[in-house]
Amino acid sequence: MGCTAALKVENWVRPYNRPMASGRPDHERALSATLDLFDVGVTLMRQNLRRLHPEASEVEIDRRLQEWLRERPGAEAGDAVGRHVDPRTRFA
Repeated sequence: MGCTAALKVENWVRPYNRPMASGRPDHERALSATLDLFDVGVTLMRQNLRRLHPEASEVEIDRRLQEWLRERPGAEAGDAVGRHVDPRTRFA
């Protein structure tokens, strides 16, 4: 008994060997995803600061958020191996 054409796997399963539908190069998608994740992280930290300091004004929350972004508690020396760079002097 042979398979009919409609039942053959190769007729209904397409190989996944084509680029993503966006057509954008991989590095553009990676950078876009990285920036989106950064925005999400900042939004989450802003919400966390509001929860921790409900009495704080928006100006105070912004100040605390900027301080958190500059100081990086728990990652003072950065996230990777390499030469330590002080962002207060590097980006001033």
